[in-house]
Amino acid sequence: MIRARELHPWPSTEAEAVAIQERLRPLVRFDGEPAEVRTAAGLDVAYRDDSGRLVAAVTVVDVATLSVVDSAIVRGETDFPYVPGLFAFREAPSLLRALAELSVVPDVLVCDGQGLAHPRRFGLACHLGVLTDLPSIGVGKTAMGRYEPPGEARGAWSPLRMDDEVVGRALRTQRGVKPVFVSVGHRFTLDGACDLVLRLAPKYRLPETTRTADHLGRTAG
Repeated sequence: MIRARELHPWPSTEAEAVAIQERLRPLVRFDGEPAEVRTAAGLDVAYRDDSGRLVAAVTVVDVATLSVVDSAIVRGETDFPYVPGLFAFREAPSLLRALAELSVVPDVLVCDGQGLAHPRRFGLACHLGVLTDLPSIGVGKTAMGRYEPPGEARGAWSPLRMDDEVVGRALRTQRGVKPVFVSVGHRFTLDGACDLVLRLAPKYRLPETTRTADHLGRTAG
């Protein structure tokens, strides 16, 4: 069972949230990934309306076959405001509850969002990785930072930069298709993260972890 470490209370103000990110940021580790990644969890949140009601969905995918071997959904709500750079405080509590319901502990968390590619270098993938101490990476649909378009071939990439620092990569998962934006969350390397995303995205732009979690959340009712 996945149990989150209680490293902070959940904040009610923007200032409290920023302070938590700044305090937890030094806990992010970059000491490599698991020797073998057999299962990967996709995490996604679907919002039902403007009231803050949401569905947090987690799927665990067998990396070799890309089949879903476990899943969980949690219906919840958030009262934390929509503030760029603080999405984790809206989504992480429900995602952690969903992770706790899994019977299969994944080798890595693949978050629909950012890791180090974040103004304070502590996006959702870093936050969930630090709280669970599981390896984690972020795969964003949109860039947070600057990049030059990578080559058109599958597997081509270019550095993603913020404040003249490399925080991730723009990675082309399919020829001629818009890249995804990969960044380290916790206990992973950028090379390893990109290799894993390509393994998880043999046919489509987004990795199967994101696709399956998104589908589960949208069809949960």
